[in-house]
Amino acid sequence: MNERIQELVRQAGLDDADFPIENWDNVPLAKFAQLIVQEYENEIWNCVMVESAGSDDKFLIRGIVRSALHDAKQHFGVEQ
Repeated sequence: MNERIQELVRQAGLDDADFPIENWDNVPLAKFAQLIVQEYENEIWNCVMVESAGSDDKFLIRGIVRSALHDAKQHFGVEQ
């Protein structure tokens, strides 16, 4: 399992003495994380593409990316 995923699992409090993270390679957690990241990327990409169509204004695009990140967090129910 990716070290970053392991770190996030620990931060979430899911590393358990009865089922230590070292045994998690048998659990499809890495695939789950990959799917979340891909969907997150798609949410942001779609928002940026729609909102910035035809613009090369860097400040506008930064604002759109911030908005896209906010929308993606709401999509996943991530508290800020």
